[in-house]
Amino acid sequence: MTDVVRTPSRFEIALGGGEVAFADYQIIGDSIVFPHTVTPRAFEGQGLASKLAQAALAYAREQGLMVRPHCGFFRAYIAKRPELHDLVHPDERAAVAS
Repeated sequence: MTDVVRTPSRFEIALGGGEVAFADYQIIGDSIVFPHTVTPRAFEGQGLASKLAQAALAYAREQGLMVRPHCGFFRAYIAKRPELHDLVHPDERAAVAS
């Protein structure tokens, strides 16, 4: 239930009953933009969004992509983890810096 799969437009976790938790993304040039993350209400509080963020940010690092965290969850996740700040595109680092 908690395996993260990357598709051409999102990172997702298949859940029971056909539900899916996901983080949308777009690759634009040398950046990966995260505009939206969804965890179905029945599955909230289980750390699924964090698993999505971990997998997505690891992918960004592996691919040498700069992160543009337009999603509030991604912005907050990165802001709490200074070791991830180097992934954020310089134009957007102020949004995650404490």
